[in-house]
Amino acid sequence: MSSASLIRWNGERSEALDEIEHAHVMVGGTERGRRYATQQINYSYVALLSSHFQGFCRDLHSESIDYLVAMLPVQFQVLLRNEFIWNRSLGRGNPHPGAIANDFDRLGVDFWKDVYALDARNKRRRDLLQELIGWRNAIAHQDFDPVAPSGVPVLHLAKVKGWRGTLNALARSFDLTMYNYLKDLLGSAPW
Repeated sequence: MSSASLIRWNGERSEALDEIEHAHVMVGGTERGRRYATQQINYSYVALLSSHFQGFCRDLHSESIDYLVAMLPVQFQVLLRNEFIWNRSLGRGNPHPGAIANDFDRLGVDFWKDVYALDARNKRRRDLLQELIGWRNAIAHQDFDPVAPSGVPVLHLAKVKGWRGTLNALARSFDLTMYNYLKDLLGSAPW
């Protein structure tokens, strides 16, 4: 079974991302060749992809917290939930690998180690996530030197779609990592 966070990622978040892909087709068509008018759509797609993945990670973190604190006496639940959410990296910054680990590790899981244990390809996926975040920051801050040093910052739809596939795989692994961790820790399936 999947968490509500993963269901939302595969549902409404995916549909929102599909909308920008459809906009790309409407502006650029489906024929082969350069699509000069679509560059800003590709940039927008990167920003949306990053923000929706951040939302997924934050949702999964909150859902995991809710499961953890539900096992405590009521008078401690709000206190502990607030403590886990306090200064949450995913609430104020990008969903880069360090921020993700920082937040989930506070729950007692060795997050990336457990994610890697599920699938060796997740190491490369982590690198691709960092690459996406590099582009997101370049776009948001209009500083393309880190991603296209001395070059033209051209971003193709195929690259963004590749990142989206990477995030789909990471979302499944993140969900399973927390499922396994919470089930082992508390003795029952969290979702």
